[in-house]
Amino acid sequence: MRHSVKRIANGCGAGPDIRVSFEFFPPKNAQMEATLGDTIARLSPLEPNFVSVTYGAGGSTRDTTRKTLQSVLATGNTPAAAHITCVDSTREEVDTVIRDFAALGIRRFVALRGDPSGGVGTRYQPHPEGYQNAAHLVAGIKAFGDFDISVAAYPERHPESPDLATDLDMLKRKVDNGATRAITQFFFDNDAYERYVERVRRAGIYIPIVPGIVPIHNFGAVRNFASKCGASVPAWLADRFEGLENDPHTHALVAAAVAAEQVFDLVDRGVNDFHFYTMNRPDLVFAVCRLIGIRETAQAQLHAA
Repeated sequence: MRHSVKRIANGCGAGPDIRVSFEFFPPKNAQMEATLGDTIARLSPLEPNFVSVTYGAGGSTRDTTRKTLQSVLATGNTPAAAHITCVDSTREEVDTVIRDFAALGIRRFVALRGDPSGGVGTRYQPHPEGYQNAAHLVAGIKAFGDFDISVAAYPERHPESPDLATDLDMLKRKVDNGATRAITQFFFDNDAYERYVERVRRAGIYIPIVPGIVPIHNFGAVRNFASKCGASVPAWLADRFEGLENDPHTHALVAAAVAAEQVFDLVDRGVNDFHFYTMNRPDLVFAVCRLIGIRETAQAQLHAA
Protein backbone atom coordinates (compact mmCIF):
# COMPACT_ATOMS: atom_id res chain seq x y z
CA MET A 1 0.00 0.00 0.00
CA ARG A 2 2.19 2.80 -1.31
CA HIS A 3 4.23 4.56 1.43
CA SER A 4 2.11 3.46 4.40
CA VAL A 5 4.63 1.22 6.17
CA LYS A 6 7.36 3.86 5.90
CA ARG A 7 5.02 6.51 7.29
CA ILE A 8 4.17 4.35 10.31
CA ALA A 9 7.84 3.62 10.96
CA ASN A 10 8.67 7.31 10.82
CA GLY A 11 5.81 8.21 13.16
CA CYS A 12 4.25 10.39 10.48
CA GLY A 13 0.58 10.92 11.25
CA ALA A 14 -2.10 11.60 8.69
CA GLY A 15 -2.58 15.18 9.84
CA PRO A 16 -5.22 17.34 11.49
CA ASP A 17 -7.71 17.17 8.59
CA ILE A 18 -8.58 13.53 9.26
CA ARG A 19 -12.02 12.95 10.80
CA VAL A 20 -13.18 9.68 12.33
CA SER A 21 -16.49 8.20 13.43
CA PHE A 22 -17.20 4.97 15.30
CA GLU A 23 -19.92 2.32 15.24
CA PHE A 24 -21.11 0.56 18.40
CA PHE A 25 -23.76 -2.10 18.87
CA PRO A 26 -26.12 -2.41 21.85
CA PRO A 27 -24.97 -4.97 24.46
CA LYS A 28 -26.81 -8.24 25.03
CA ASN A 29 -25.89 -8.80 28.69
CA ALA A 30 -24.35 -7.10 31.71
CA GLN A 31 -20.79 -8.11 30.84
CA MET A 32 -21.13 -6.71 27.31
CA GLU A 33 -22.69 -3.57 28.75
CA ALA A 34 -19.60 -3.03 30.92
CA THR A 35 -17.36 -3.60 27.89
CA LEU A 36 -19.34 -1.07 25.89
CA GLY A 37 -19.03 1.46 28.72
CA ASP A 38 -15.26 1.02 28.65
CA THR A 39 -15.26 1.43 24.87
CA ILE A 40 -17.24 4.66 24.97
CA ALA A 41 -15.01 6.04 27.75
CA ARG A 42 -11.85 5.14 25.80
CA LEU A 43 -12.89 6.47 22.40
CA SER A 44 -14.98 9.54 23.24
CA PRO A 45 -11.94 11.68 24.13
CA LEU A 46 -10.79 11.29 20.51
CA GLU A 47 -13.73 13.58 19.68
CA PRO A 48 -15.16 11.63 16.75
CA ASN A 49 -17.34 13.37 14.18
CA PHE A 50 -20.14 11.14 15.49
CA VAL A 51 -20.77 7.71 17.01
CA SER A 52 -23.43 5.45 15.52
CA VAL A 53 -25.40 2.76 17.36
CA THR A 54 -26.81 -0.21 15.47
CA TYR A 55 -30.44 -1.30 15.51
CA GLY A 56 -31.76 -4.85 15.18
CA ALA A 57 -34.17 -6.01 12.48
CA GLY A 58 -37.81 -5.49 13.35
CA GLY A 59 -36.90 -3.31 16.33
CA SER A 60 -35.38 -6.27 18.20
CA THR A 61 -32.84 -4.02 19.97
CA ARG A 62 -34.95 -0.90 20.31
CA ASP A 63 -34.65 -0.58 24.09
CA THR A 64 -30.94 -1.42 24.25
CA THR A 65 -30.19 0.83 21.27
CA ARG A 66 -32.00 3.65 23.07
CA LYS A 67 -30.03 3.02 26.26
CA THR A 68 -26.75 2.97 24.35
CA LEU A 69 -27.61 6.24 22.62
CA GLN A 70 -28.28 7.78 26.03
CA SER A 71 -24.85 6.57 27.23
CA VAL A 72 -23.16 8.22 24.26
CA LEU A 73 -25.12 11.44 24.70
CA ALA A 74 -24.20 11.48 28.38
CA THR A 75 -20.54 12.00 27.48
CA GLY A 76 -21.56 15.52 26.52
CA ASN A 77 -18.98 15.85 23.73
CA THR A 78 -19.91 13.08 21.28
CA PRO A 79 -22.71 13.44 18.70
CA ALA A 80 -24.75 10.25 18.44
CA ALA A 81 -26.33 8.75 15.32
CA ALA A 82 -29.10 6.16 15.58
CA HIS A 83 -29.31 3.32 13.09
CA ILE A 84 -32.83 2.72 11.80
CA THR A 85 -33.95 -0.29 9.74
CA CYS A 86 -37.26 -0.91 8.01
CA VAL A 87 -37.12 -4.70 7.53
CA ASP A 88 -39.96 -6.64 9.20
CA SER A 89 -41.60 -3.44 10.50
CA THR A 90 -44.64 -1.37 9.66
CA ARG A 91 -44.24 2.28 8.77
CA GLU A 92 -46.03 3.21 12.00
CA GLU A 93 -43.56 1.16 14.07
CA VAL A 94 -40.56 2.76 12.38
CA ASP A 95 -42.01 6.26 12.68
CA THR A 96 -42.57 5.73 16.40
CA VAL A 97 -38.89 4.89 16.84
CA ILE A 98 -37.80 7.92 14.81
CA ARG A 99 -39.92 10.20 17.00
CA ASP A 100 -38.64 8.53 20.16
CA PHE A 101 -34.98 8.87 19.22
CA ALA A 102 -35.49 12.45 18.05
CA ALA A 103 -37.03 13.24 21.45
CA LEU A 104 -33.77 12.03 23.05
CA GLY A 105 -31.93 14.71 21.11
CA ILE A 106 -30.80 12.58 18.17
CA ARG A 107 -30.26 14.66 15.04
CA ARG A 108 -28.36 12.04 13.04
CA PHE A 109 -29.62 8.74 11.63
CA VAL A 110 -28.11 5.87 9.68
CA ALA A 111 -30.90 4.64 7.42
CA LEU A 112 -30.62 0.99 6.40
CA ARG A 113 -32.99 -1.52 4.89
CA GLY A 114 -31.76 -4.21 7.28
CA ASP A 115 -31.14 -7.92 6.84
CA PRO A 116 -34.10 -10.33 6.74
CA SER A 117 -34.75 -12.06 10.05
CA GLY A 118 -34.16 -15.42 8.35
CA GLY A 119 -30.48 -14.58 8.01
CA VAL A 120 -28.05 -14.71 5.12
CA GLY A 121 -29.57 -16.19 1.98
CA THR A 122 -33.13 -15.23 2.92
CA ARG A 123 -34.82 -13.19 0.23
CA TYR A 124 -35.83 -9.71 1.37
CA GLN A 125 -39.56 -8.99 1.28
CA PRO A 126 -40.78 -5.50 2.18
CA HIS A 127 -43.38 -5.39 4.92
CA PRO A 128 -46.75 -4.80 3.22
CA GLU A 129 -47.41 -1.86 5.56
CA GLY A 130 -43.82 -0.68 5.83
CA TYR A 131 -41.15 1.27 4.02
CA GLN A 132 -40.18 -0.55 0.84
CA ASN A 133 -36.43 0.00 1.02
CA ALA A 134 -33.72 2.30 2.38
CA ALA A 135 -34.51 5.05 -0.13
CA HIS A 136 -38.11 5.20 1.08
CA LEU A 137 -36.86 5.12 4.67
CA VAL A 138 -34.64 8.16 4.05
CA ALA A 139 -37.65 10.07 2.75
CA GLY A 140 -39.64 8.98 5.80
CA ILE A 141 -36.97 10.26 8.21
CA LYS A 142 -36.71 13.56 6.34
CA ALA A 143 -40.46 14.02 6.72
CA PHE A 144 -39.87 14.44 10.47
CA GLY A 145 -37.17 17.10 10.18
CA ASP A 146 -33.93 18.16 8.59
CA PHE A 147 -31.86 15.32 10.03
CA ASP A 148 -28.33 14.34 9.03
CA ILE A 149 -28.79 10.94 7.35
CA SER A 150 -26.10 8.42 6.47
CA VAL A 151 -26.79 5.46 4.18
CA ALA A 152 -24.90 2.35 3.10
CA ALA A 153 -22.68 1.93 0.05
CA TYR A 154 -21.01 -1.19 -1.33
CA PRO A 155 -17.67 -0.82 -3.16
CA GLU A 156 -17.81 -4.48 -4.24
CA ARG A 157 -21.59 -4.54 -4.86
CA HIS A 158 -24.38 -5.50 -2.47
CA PRO A 159 -24.60 -9.31 -2.47
CA GLU A 160 -28.28 -9.16 -3.49
CA SER A 161 -27.78 -6.71 -6.37
CA PRO A 162 -27.64 -8.20 -9.88
CA ASP A 163 -25.05 -5.62 -10.96
CA LEU A 164 -23.31 -2.42 -9.91
CA ALA A 165 -25.67 -0.28 -11.98
CA THR A 166 -28.57 -1.43 -9.80
CA ASP A 167 -26.53 -0.56 -6.71
CA LEU A 168 -25.77 2.91 -8.00
CA ASP A 169 -29.41 3.50 -8.89
CA MET A 170 -30.43 2.71 -5.31
CA LEU A 171 -27.74 5.00 -3.93
CA LYS A 172 -28.93 7.79 -6.24
CA ARG A 173 -32.49 7.35 -4.95
CA LYS A 174 -31.26 7.60 -1.36
CA VAL A 175 -29.41 10.82 -2.17
CA ASP A 176 -32.40 12.28 -4.03
CA ASN A 177 -34.50 11.61 -0.92
CA GLY A 178 -32.11 13.43 1.41
CA ALA A 179 -29.10 11.29 2.32
CA THR A 180 -26.16 13.35 3.63
CA ARG A 181 -23.35 10.81 3.24
CA ALA A 182 -22.75 7.16 2.43
CA ILE A 183 -20.70 4.84 4.64
CA THR A 184 -19.26 1.81 2.90
CA GLN A 185 -19.32 -1.83 3.78
CA PHE A 186 -15.85 -2.70 5.05
CA PHE A 187 -13.28 -3.53 2.39
CA PHE A 188 -9.57 -4.28 2.14
CA ASP A 189 -8.94 -3.46 -1.52
CA ASN A 190 -8.46 0.29 -1.77
CA ASP A 191 -8.36 0.10 -5.56
CA ALA A 192 -11.91 -1.29 -5.48
CA TYR A 193 -13.00 1.64 -3.31
CA GLU A 194 -11.37 4.16 -5.62
CA ARG A 195 -13.00 2.59 -8.72
CA TYR A 196 -16.34 2.64 -6.94
CA VAL A 197 -16.08 6.33 -6.04
CA GLU A 198 -15.20 7.14 -9.64
CA ARG A 199 -18.35 5.32 -10.83
CA VAL A 200 -20.43 7.07 -8.18
CA ARG A 201 -19.23 10.48 -9.35
CA ARG A 202 -19.85 9.60 -13.00
CA ALA A 203 -23.40 8.70 -11.98
CA GLY A 204 -23.88 12.27 -10.71
CA ILE A 205 -23.70 11.42 -7.00
CA TYR A 206 -21.58 13.87 -5.02
CA ILE A 207 -22.17 13.14 -1.32
CA PRO A 208 -19.15 11.94 0.69
CA ILE A 209 -18.46 8.20 0.36
CA VAL A 210 -16.89 7.44 3.74
CA PRO A 211 -14.76 4.29 3.91
CA GLY A 212 -15.86 1.76 6.51
CA ILE A 213 -12.74 0.37 8.22
CA VAL A 214 -12.78 -2.81 10.31
CA PRO A 215 -9.72 -3.45 12.51
CA ILE A 216 -9.28 -7.23 12.47
CA HIS A 217 -9.70 -8.63 15.97
CA ASN A 218 -10.12 -12.17 14.61
CA PHE A 219 -9.00 -12.80 11.05
CA GLY A 220 -10.92 -16.07 10.69
CA ALA A 221 -14.19 -14.48 11.80
CA VAL A 222 -13.70 -11.45 9.54
CA ARG A 223 -12.90 -13.66 6.55
CA ASN A 224 -16.05 -15.71 7.12
CA PHE A 225 -18.20 -12.60 7.44
CA ALA A 226 -16.59 -11.05 4.36
CA SER A 227 -17.57 -14.09 2.29
CA LYS A 228 -21.22 -13.57 3.28
CA CYS A 229 -21.36 -9.85 2.52
CA GLY A 230 -19.39 -9.86 -0.72
CA ALA A 231 -16.17 -8.25 0.53
CA SER A 232 -12.98 -9.70 -0.97
CA VAL A 233 -10.02 -10.75 1.19
CA PRO A 234 -6.75 -10.26 -0.72
CA ALA A 235 -4.12 -12.98 -0.56
CA TRP A 236 -1.59 -10.55 0.92
CA LEU A 237 -3.93 -9.94 3.86
CA ALA A 238 -4.35 -13.64 4.56
CA ASP A 239 -0.57 -14.00 4.46
CA ARG A 240 -0.18 -11.30 7.13
CA PHE A 241 -2.29 -13.28 9.61
CA GLU A 242 -1.20 -16.80 8.68
CA GLY A 243 -0.14 -18.78 11.76
CA LEU A 244 -1.31 -16.16 14.26
CA GLU A 245 -4.46 -17.98 15.40
CA ASN A 246 -2.92 -18.73 18.80
CA ASP A 247 -0.81 -15.60 19.10
CA PRO A 248 -3.26 -12.81 20.04
CA HIS A 249 -0.56 -10.29 20.90
CA THR A 250 1.12 -10.44 17.48
CA HIS A 251 -2.28 -10.68 15.81
CA ALA A 252 -3.28 -7.37 17.41
CA LEU A 253 -0.03 -5.68 16.39
CA VAL A 254 -0.44 -6.80 12.79
CA ALA A 255 -4.12 -5.79 12.79
CA ALA A 256 -3.34 -2.26 13.96
CA ALA A 257 -0.60 -1.89 11.35
CA VAL A 258 -2.83 -3.22 8.55
CA ALA A 259 -5.69 -0.83 9.39
CA ALA A 260 -3.31 2.14 9.70
CA GLU A 261 -1.70 1.25 6.34
CA GLN A 262 -5.13 1.16 4.73
CA VAL A 263 -6.04 4.55 6.15
CA PHE A 264 -2.71 6.13 5.12
CA ASP A 265 -3.11 4.83 1.57
CA LEU A 266 -6.63 6.23 1.37
CA VAL A 267 -5.38 9.57 2.71
CA ASP A 268 -2.84 9.57 -0.13
CA ARG A 269 -5.82 9.14 -2.48
CA GLY A 270 -7.56 12.19 -1.05
CA VAL A 271 -9.82 10.65 1.61
CA ASN A 272 -10.30 12.55 4.88
CA ASP A 273 -13.22 10.82 6.66
CA PHE A 274 -13.17 7.29 8.10
CA HIS A 275 -15.81 5.23 9.88
CA PHE A 276 -14.51 2.48 12.18
CA TYR A 277 -16.51 -0.66 12.94
CA THR A 278 -15.34 -1.04 16.54
CA MET A 279 -17.10 -4.32 17.46
CA ASN A 280 -17.39 -2.64 20.90
CA ARG A 281 -13.67 -3.25 21.47
CA PRO A 282 -11.66 -0.05 21.90
CA ASP A 283 -8.00 -1.10 21.96
CA LEU A 284 -7.36 -1.70 18.25
CA VAL A 285 -9.37 1.33 17.15
CA PHE A 286 -7.59 3.52 19.69
CA ALA A 287 -4.21 2.22 18.52
CA VAL A 288 -5.05 2.86 14.87
CA CYS A 289 -6.21 6.39 15.66
CA ARG A 290 -2.92 7.00 17.44
CA LEU A 291 -0.98 5.71 14.44
CA ILE A 292 -2.83 8.02 12.03
CA GLY A 293 -2.37 11.05 14.26
CA ILE A 294 -5.71 11.32 16.05
CA ARG A 295 -5.19 12.44 19.65
CA GLU A 296 -7.39 13.21 22.61
CA THR A 297 -7.79 16.92 23.13
CA ALA A 298 -7.00 18.29 26.59
CA GLN A 299 -10.63 19.39 26.95
CA ALA A 300 -11.90 15.92 26.02
CA GLN A 301 -9.50 14.25 28.45
CA LEU A 302 -10.72 16.53 31.24
CA HIS A 303 -14.36 15.84 30.35
CA ALA A 304 -13.80 12.07 30.27
CA ALA A 305 -12.06 12.17 33.66
